Amino acid sequence: MALKATIYKANINVADMDRNVYMDETLTIARHPSETAQRMMLRILAWVLNADEHISFTKGLSADDEPELWIKNYSNEIELWIDLGMPDEKRLKKACGRSKQVLLYVYGDRASSVWWQQNQRKLSQLKNLTVVSIEDESLTELTAFEDRAMNLQFSIQDGQVWLTADSGSCNITPITLKDVE
Repeated sequence: MALKATIYKANINVADMDRNVYMDETLTIARHPSETAQRMMLRILAWVLNADEHISFTKGLSADDEPELWIKNYSNEIELWIDLGMPDEKRLKKACGRSKQVLLYVYGDRASSVWWQQNQRKLSQLKNLTVVSIEDESLTELTAFEDRAMNLQFSIQDGQVWLTADSGSCNITPITLKDVE
């Protein structure tokens, strides 16, 4: 018998002063049995950092041809493709061809550093790709807020993310490794 996803509810408040985006949303997040708490919380952070009325979670780990999140326009074209981890170059090339912009969040300091060194030259040719690193320490702090029912307030200013919840707060600084050209 296959294991089922665990369902999480997150009441999210976003105040993104950098982009002038202010939102209150209740997200329902399905955590795949093979997904770690860190990866799920990174999905939430990616949603927050790109908060938009059209952003949505996809099938994620259950679908090879979809990102973790995307923003589609009214014509069903992919405006923003958001992936997590360290995918191979072919996947990123394909994503760049299917979407106006691709955003990749890498994590796992040691592994992502090696991955970036091995792929930086090839990925620099993908003009609509942005690569952002989330450090292990920040991800560990973020994961401390994981709960089946979460109330999270995110404030973003000058590239800094401040997360406040009933159980405390933390600061996350995403590091841009490659930006669109």
